[in-house]
Amino acid sequence: MGRWVDYPTPWFSSVPLSTVSVVSLLAVQADIIAYAPVGQLYVYELQREIFQNEFEPFHKLYGRVYNDPMVFKCNRQLFPDLPRWLRFTQRHPHDNGFLYGTPLQQDLGKNIIETHTDPSSVFFCEIYVTNKRSYETFKERLVINVAPAVKLMPYQAEFFIGLREIEKVLPSDVQEEIKQDIQRIWGTDRLDYVNITSALDRGGRVPLPLAGHYEGVYVKLGSDQPYSECLLRLQKAEHQRECEAGGKISRECSVCTIPANCVTWCKSTLIDLSRPVPPPPAPTVGSGILAWGGEFNPPDSPPERDYLPDYIITVVIPFALAIILCLLLAYVMCCRREGVQKRDAMTPDIQLYHHHTIHGNTSELRTMADSRSAVPQPLSTLPMFNARTGETAPPQYPSDSVHIPLIMAQQ
Repeated sequence: MGRWVDYPTPWFSSVPLSTVSVVSLLAVQADIIAYAPVGQLYVYELQREIFQNEFEPFHKLYGRVYNDPMVFKCNRQLFPDLPRWLRFTQRHPHDNGFLYGTPLQQDLGKNIIETHTDPSSVFFCEIYVTNKRSYETFKERLVINVAPAVKLMPYQAEFFIGLREIEKVLPSDVQEEIKQDIQRIWGTDRLDYVNITSALDRGGRVPLPLAGHYEGVYVKLGSDQPYSECLLRLQKAEHQRECEAGGKISRECSVCTIPANCVTWCKSTLIDLSRPVPPPPAPTVGSGILAWGGEFNPPDSPPERDYLPDYIITVVIPFALAIILCLLLAYVMCCRREGVQKRDAMTPDIQLYHHHTIHGNTSELRTMADSRSAVPQPLSTLPMFNARTGETAPPQYPSDSVHIPLIMAQQ
């Protein structure tokens, strides 16, 4: 199964047929075959430059070179995710992606798709690349053969590097720098990577997005050579006390050519697999009958408690306060009123008269609304003075009329 590229249709309408044929031939390539021994770190770098050439290889003929952001998506063939031992990381669309992980012994012999001379497990990984500028999609297939372990590494050590991130440690040149520093401390060149893990996968906190804050990386290396004296100090009680007191390891054991690759010794551990681990004790088989534990004695009743203080605090006192508030409100509402006579004495006579004649005026308006044609113009709508003569005297009102002039001077 080869690669396929999804190119937009308008490109082929303006490109010669010979150029399109060349592009099609470049797109069809063989699968990438890789081998991952059990117990050793496997890293495959997805380089953007290679896929950039696959997207637009013929544009270089016209002097057009792009640096497009790309997003990688990896999964096992016919499965939605990767195998359990394999992980993928890509920090930014402008960075390369990395497939990394360490296959274990239980990953050997499972999901056998093809038959080989050795009992290996074959994983088919599909890699989808999306160009975020043109939104083209490119597909590549990676075949990983999980082979048996080729090296025995009974002596392993895990080191914590606090000034690194997982994407900065996976490149081969950075791994070689860290490996050289550990070789000086270990005293041997026969070292191999076992695993690289981000501190976030170990329960670490996400660092602040500021300069000088890193997530940290755990690097595990193994060898068939025993530990050096510097590494054996990690198992001593003095080292534990120095870490609790905030001390540092001696200078001859703290070797790092690059400050970013310095090891945090208080978070580093030794894993000695040279000594066989005794199997757990087998469970003892009993008779299946519970042993006699004597008669059940229920606990004594609790001592009596006087609930009167609680009743007074929770019921009597709130009820008394409610009664006092009700009496105070009743006094304010009923006993503090001024009275009708005092109110009428302080109110002007004309205002009282208008107040008492509201019902009569309302009846008059309703009568006028019933028969507008038969009712003469209301007196309240007449002018207050004669516009022709200038006379300001109002007309004479009957004594029993409900109409009272609004101004006392008109009487």
